[in-house]
Amino acid sequence: MSSSSVKDTQTLDKNGQEIKSVGFQRFGFDSEVSLDTLRSLYLRSHYVVSVSESQVQELDAKEEEGRGYLTQGPNAYQSKSIFHPDTQSISYTTLSRFAPVKLLPPSSRKRVLVTGGAGFVGSHLVDRLMLLGHEVTVLDNFFTGSKTYLRHDVVEPFMIECDQIYHLACPASPPHYQFNAVKTIKTSFIGTLNMLGLAKRTKARFLISSTSEVYGDPEVHPQPEDYWGHVNPIGPRACYDEGKRVAETLTYGFHHQDGVDVRVARIFNTYVNPHDGRVVSNFIVQALRGEDMTSRPVNIGNGDEFTIGEFAELVREIVEKVQEEDGIKPARRVQIVYKPIPTDDPQKRRPDTTRAKNSLGWQPRWSVRMGLEEMVRYYKAKMAEGSM
Repeated sequence: MSSSSVKDTQTLDKNGQEIKSVGFQRFGFDSEVSLDTLRSLYLRSHYVVSVSESQVQELDAKEEEGRGYLTQGPNAYQSKSIFHPDTQSISYTTLSRFAPVKLLPPSSRKRVLVTGGAGFVGSHLVDRLMLLGHEVTVLDNFFTGSKTYLRHDVVEPFMIECDQIYHLACPASPPHYQFNAVKTIKTSFIGTLNMLGLAKRTKARFLISSTSEVYGDPEVHPQPEDYWGHVNPIGPRACYDEGKRVAETLTYGFHHQDGVDVRVARIFNTYVNPHDGRVVSNFIVQALRGEDMTSRPVNIGNGDEFTIGEFAELVREIVEKVQEEDGIKPARRVQIVYKPIPTDDPQKRRPDTTRAKNSLGWQPRWSVRMGLEEMVRYYKAKMAEGSM
C-alpha cells in the first residue's frame, strides 16, 4: 500500500459516518487517538521500501531531492531503513521519527502496568497508552509475544507502584495454550493472584482480559454476561477455559472481599498476530501467500455472524481486493479446503453486547469487513518488510 493511500483512506462506520479517531473520553480517562496516526504505525512496513542493491543509488537521489517528506504528516513516523529481499538483509539508518505523544500534566499522567504486553493485543494497548502520554511498564515472558519489553513471568511476584493494571498475560491460541496445559492454568491462576495482590496493595484499578471461552460450547445464543457456560473441565481446551473462569472468580473475590476496583473484558474472536494459529490469521496469511485456506464446518461470532465457510470467502474476497488495488496479480485463485473439527471446538458463539452498550455507551463502529481489510493490509506490510 502506498504512503498516500494509507493517509487518504476514508473509513465510514456502520452508520455511514466517517471515522477519524478511535477511542473515547469516558469515565475520567481519555483514550482517543487519531486514526491516521495509528495507520501510519501499522498499515505500512517498518522499512521505507524494499529494493534490490542496484536500486539503492536511485532511491538515495530521490530521498535527497524530497528531504522535506521526512517531516510531513504520517509519512514521517516511519523508519527510513531499506529491506533488500534479494539478499534478505536490512540497511538500517538513524533517520526515524515517532508519532507525537501527548504531554500530560503529572496529575493526569497514569503509571500503568501491562502484563502480556508483548503480545498482539497487549502491544497495541501499550502503543495506545504511550501515545496518550502515560508511563507504561510492560511485563511478558515472551512465550508468544515480541521480545521488546521487560522479561518477567507473572507466576512470580512483581512489585511496582502503579495506578492501573491491565492483565493480559496468558497464551490465547489453542496451539499455544495446549503446548503446556499446566503452565497455562498456572498463568491464569497464580499470575492473576499476583496481579490482584499488587492492585490491592497499590489501590490500582485492575482490568483482566478474559475470553468467550468461559462459555465453552454454549447452549445459549447469543451469550449474555450472566450465562454460566457449558465447559468440558477435563478436555484439551480446559486449561484455558477453566483457567480464565477461575481468574474471573479471583477477580471478583478481591473486589467483594477487599474492595479492589476491577474490570473484566470477555474478548470474543479478535484480530491477532500473523503466527497466532487461529482462523482469522490463518485465512489471511494463507490467502496472501496464495495457499488454499483450510477450514472447519463451525460458526464463529461477534456482532456480525458468519459460518466459517462464509468467513473464508470474505477473507479471500478482501485479499483479492487489496491485491488488485496494489497492482498485484496472483498466480491462481486460492481455494477453500474443509478439514475435521478439533475436539471440544465450539459450534457457535456470538456476544450479546447489550450490557456494554447500556453501561459503557459503547458499541462497535467497525464491521468485520472493515476490520479484516485493515488486518490484511497490516499482514501485507509485515510480508513486505520480510518479518513473516
